[in-house]
Amino acid sequence: MVKISRSESISNDLATTDCVIDGGSDSDRELSELQPFSTTGKVLEGMSLFREICFVGIIAISQLLTQACLAQALAPLHYIGASFNITKPGDLSWFCASYSLTVGTFILPAGRLGDLFGSRKLFQIGYVWFAIWTLIAGFSVYCNAILFHFCRALQGLGPALILPNGLALLGRAYKPGMRRNMAFAVFGAVAPFGFLMGATFAGIFAQFVWWPWNFWVGAIIMAFATLISTYCIPLELDKSELSSFHRSDIAKLDPVGIATGVTGLVLFNIAWNQGSNVGWSVPYTSVLLVLGVLLFTLFIVNELKWAEYPLLPIRELPKEIYFVLASIGLGWSSFGIWIYYWWQISLQLRQNSILLTVAMQSPASITGAIAAISVGYLLSRFGANYIILVSMIAFCVGCILMGTMPIHQTYWAQTFVGVCIIAFGMDMSFPSGTIILSDAMTKEHQGIAGSLINTIVNYSVSIGLGIAGTVESQINKDRVHLKEGYRSALYVGIGLSGLGIVCALLHIISAKIDRKPGIDAVEKPDLENGCNE
Repeated sequence: MVKISRSESISNDLATTDCVIDGGSDSDRELSELQPFSTTGKVLEGMSLFREICFVGIIAISQLLTQACLAQALAPLHYIGASFNITKPGDLSWFCASYSLTVGTFILPAGRLGDLFGSRKLFQIGYVWFAIWTLIAGFSVYCNAILFHFCRALQGLGPALILPNGLALLGRAYKPGMRRNMAFAVFGAVAPFGFLMGATFAGIFAQFVWWPWNFWVGAIIMAFATLISTYCIPLELDKSELSSFHRSDIAKLDPVGIATGVTGLVLFNIAWNQGSNVGWSVPYTSVLLVLGVLLFTLFIVNELKWAEYPLLPIRELPKEIYFVLASIGLGWSSFGIWIYYWWQISLQLRQNSILLTVAMQSPASITGAIAAISVGYLLSRFGANYIILVSMIAFCVGCILMGTMPIHQTYWAQTFVGVCIIAFGMDMSFPSGTIILSDAMTKEHQGIAGSLINTIVNYSVSIGLGIAGTVESQINKDRVHLKEGYRSALYVGIGLSGLGIVCALLHIISAKIDRKPGIDAVEKPDLENGCNE
């Protein structure tokens, strides 16, 4: 009987390798296990260019809408607060943090659900859920802030379902190569456009109409996106590990991992964000923090020791991946601080309007698109470790420029330069990190690959706001030292992005020690000896 190696390179190229396999049903079963997605790279071959553009476009729109919905609460933050008679900074920050919390926390189990039941199904379910809770969030104006917080948290479950499964569909549709890199780059490139679009419409509705209309219109757009996805996404890509779910398959969901991981992340995040709001002297904040750490520790032990089908296959991840994830997490946490406090400085200290602030931030959409598209070319010429390092430097420089900026300085000095540079941090780290994770994982784990990088990005934004908010609340206890409080929060962002640079350097050093060009190097299979007798 012929045995086929389980190496990633053979798995990726098995469809194009001509091997004579003998051994009957055992060999067929082994081949099936090795290549659960035999349509990889073939689905798009028979597709028209227009439909392929629509396919990549509808998945990229999910990233655009995710960022737009972050901005739809950040831009009119004080208008929404006024509707609920809320002025306390800690309470206002939850309008953004609650959304990012659920996006980042539930992405990982959502990716597993997509692997089990079909990414296309979960992608469309996510759009429907997204639309429903965006609609209800607008109607919360007739109730109270508690309902709005609740709706924002549940609204975040929509992107948590959409993002990892959208990336999994891209990973399964394309073979490794330039075309695949460009598809991932487009996915990352739309992020700044999404934020600016969300902020622009939020500003228009808040200043000239009524802020709930921003949510209602968003829900309508999401409903149309759901309908369009039924045409754009090929049915052949909706592969799943389970044809029908039985009680014996419950282990594949890793219920212990989901319960401990999700609960631990939620409690840890709530502790940091509430610590900046009510203070760390309140006992429940410290209790939540300790419980969060303990539960997440239990999650790690479960994934390593107990889980038959781990939610996060830690043992399969190359060690360099941890440097990449740490760098991206630290960089994006600094970005969450940067974007939140840049808006507060512009609106509160400089007394700019929402639309003027959007215009000031618009150069980021241009430089961000250039950065994201360039990653598709640079990855084939330079190691992804160097691209990650450049993105961390961009995060750090952006925070330094904003943190040291005189309040009444002209926009064209530090602000303009900082807005342009920070986009390179976002749009070089996300697509390169996504490609690294996608190449490192097998095809049956593409949902996990897509979910892990999105978990790191979105959770880091929320936790970064909590840490910076804690520092700001201690500096600005009397609520009159706004400038000092905002500046101190940005100093936290400088520190976090600086640590990101250190992790990126360690990644490069580790690759040098191992005498590897970088984690993104793809091992090519020996096609002549593809089958070992």
